[in-house]
Amino acid sequence: MKSIIKAARIKKGLKTREIAQKLNVDSSLISKFESGVRRPTREQIIKIAHLLDLDAHDLLVDWLSGQVVDQIGYGKFALEVLSVTEEKVKYYKKNELKTDDELADTLKEIDTLKEKLVQYRNLDSYKITEALELEYTFESNRIEGNTLTLRETDLVVNEGITISGKSMREHLEAINHKEALGYLKELINKDSDFSERDLLLLHSLILKGIDSKYAGIYRDVQVMISGSKHMPPQPYIIKKQMEDLFFWYEAHKNDLHPVVLAAELSERLVTIHPFLDGNGRTSRLIMNLILLKNGYVIANIKGDVENRMKYYQSLENAQVENRKEDFHLFIAKEELQALNRYCSILGI
Repeated sequence: MKSIIKAARIKKGLKTREIAQKLNVDSSLISKFESGVRRPTREQIIKIAHLLDLDAHDLLVDWLSGQVVDQIGYGKFALEVLSVTEEKVKYYKKNELKTDDELADTLKEIDTLKEKLVQYRNLDSYKITEALELEYTFESNRIEGNTLTLRETDLVVNEGITISGKSMREHLEAINHKEALGYLKELINKDSDFSERDLLLLHSLILKGIDSKYAGIYRDVQVMISGSKHMPPQPYIIKKQMEDLFFWYEAHKNDLHPVVLAAELSERLVTIHPFLDGNGRTSRLIMNLILLKNGYVIANIKGDVENRMKYYQSLENAQVENRKEDFHLFIAKEELQALNRYCSILGI
């Protein structure tokens, strides 16, 4: 790891103090990372990877292997421990994030349609994308109680018209969501990965002009979710849980189906409920960031009563009963429906 970090820093033309400023540490600590005298923390590893355009997954594997060796040493006992550990990991991997038959079949259908869509992307147009993104903004806000109609949402975000009888907050929710979606597309065009900085910026855009105190800031008070049995964690452990979330993402981003990865990341984020407001919209944006990055289309969960209840129920099944496959299947079906509609619009 030490040679990788130093080589990447030099390649980018950065000095140790510049990296240190980004990590908010003393520059001497960066030198110790590079010489192997000290190891970065998990959070620092992920930040270093993003700063130096390194693969965080590879860095984390190297970092964790070093942690393991420090604990068990190099002898025969260490090999026995690793052998037992390997069997345990295989067992838990098999039982965690289960893929039942219905989900497996749905994922196959999704990938078949995705490949079909790739062949006809030349039929796509800006107008189609714009219309579908407008629907997404409308539905995502409707899930959270926004009463603007689809037509009113269009007038607000594309024409700058104020709708009589609708609150300023509802207007801002529509405008902000479109802006956040625009930023999300910038990340995709730059091929940027999911990072804490991007998450906080997306959230700050969602709450811009609505709640400036908590826009892009983790909550510092306890909350309850109306109508849900799930109790979000206390505010003092949010930072640690968010570090674990990014660690989980970097560890699993290459070994899960993108639709399952997107669903699981969204569920984990909204379960932590790190923000005072805007968790749902932000988690769905992150979900669609993963989908779009991997060549899929926006999974647009409808905000009508029936679909909203299905969404919340499958989410609660994951949060309270650890039945994550229910939520994965729900999102997969939404993505399949979105792909079918997209193909239908293109006439393929």
